[in-house]
Amino acid sequence: MYKCALVLAAGQGKRIKSDLPKVLHKVCGKEMLKHVIDSIRNSGIDDINVIIGKGAELVKERTQDRNVSYSLQAEQLGTGHAVQCSKEFLQGKKGVVAIFTGDTPLIKQSTVERLVEDHINNKNAATILTAIVDDPTGYGRIVRKDNQVLKIVEHKDCNEEELKITEMNSGIYCFDIELLVKALDKLNNNNEQGEYYLTDVIEILKSENKVIGAVVTDFEETIGVNSRVQLAQAEEILKNRINLKHMENGVTLIDPKTTYIGIDVEIGKDTIIYPNNILEGNTKIGSNCLLYQNSRIADSTIGDEVDIQSSVILDSKIGDNTTVGPFAYIRPESTIGKHARIGDFVEIKKSTIGDGTKVSHLTYIGDAEVGSDCNFGCGTVVVNYDGKVKHKTVIGDNSFIGCNTNLVSPVKVGDNTYIAAGSTITAEVKEGDLAVARAKQRNISGWVEKKGLKK
Repeated sequence: MYKCALVLAAGQGKRIKSDLPKVLHKVCGKEMLKHVIDSIRNSGIDDINVIIGKGAELVKERTQDRNVSYSLQAEQLGTGHAVQCSKEFLQGKKGVVAIFTGDTPLIKQSTVERLVEDHINNKNAATILTAIVDDPTGYGRIVRKDNQVLKIVEHKDCNEEELKITEMNSGIYCFDIELLVKALDKLNNNNEQGEYYLTDVIEILKSENKVIGAVVTDFEETIGVNSRVQLAQAEEILKNRINLKHMENGVTLIDPKTTYIGIDVEIGKDTIIYPNNILEGNTKIGSNCLLYQNSRIADSTIGDEVDIQSSVILDSKIGDNTTVGPFAYIRPESTIGKHARIGDFVEIKKSTIGDGTKVSHLTYIGDAEVGSDCNFGCGTVVVNYDGKVKHKTVIGDNSFIGCNTNLVSPVKVGDNTYIAAGSTITAEVKEGDLAVARAKQRNISGWVEKKGLKK
């Protein structure tokens, strides 16, 4: 059966008090809207239409990598009106449409699957995702009879008995497409807000003796984010969910409360992660790694048995059995080989470092290609920028770069070379050579006393 989905993402979200559209605020490093889209797509629904309004171009820009289509809700006149704006997308389709809100980032793939399966198996006209909550104040209540849904009653309209109902409406639905399209034409805005409500579609279908079903899920999955406080609550829930998954998969988190792992991060078993680490984006961490405290790793691939201490690694690759830090900065588009050493206060920028190479401390390497089994002394700088253009330096295998060396790009250093400490290298150093490029030392006898500086 054909399946598609709508995601309502047109509101600005006044209570969140931001110039950024609400659905683009991030939870565990990913925009809320992307969380929803990914859960839908992972459930097997590929045809997804996002209904946009406030900040439409920015929402498009931020979700263009998700292969979705868009409908525009120029004016925000209610949830029913939002779905009406997608009629062109729905027109002529037969099957099932699931409807979500873009501010519910905690919805799980498994719940989407269950909602759609229940809808299809029971041949419902509509199926509502619901939750049982201890205090349903403010939520619409699900009124049932013989387990069939009779209606949804908004809190303000509940009578004394309906106020006791603890099953609430999540605002997530599944509909028969053709029945939904027909019902949308019957919506009106005869209410205090002058808006068109999607919940009225349920009443329309019920009045036509159609079967309305409901699927109950955990309340936390249905939480909508409308404020910064709720954003923090969603962050906490998803963080705990992610951390639990990794621990169940064989990762040790010394202090899960202070470990922040993005939803798309992959971690191998027997890796140990100390407090205050932040792992973001499409990061992959290998097995048997040690991530000591206070590192940030984003969109990077880390090999097996890698030790990292108090460092920043961005959009880069680190080979097996390599150590990084403390206080190293690996900038984007860098590749560090196996059994390498990147030490304290070392910065690597857009460079390749070969296997077994040691860059132990206080060194900058930018726009360079470094061979294997090299050794960099303290204070080495690759001088890659001439004020207008970045240039490349190439260093061969088994080279020894003495302390306080400047390599002025573009320059080439051959295999098995030595560069004396304090040298500024501006010309090629050929294989097997020793390069010395510094002024000859001259001592002036008695200079201190002559200048009256002797103490």
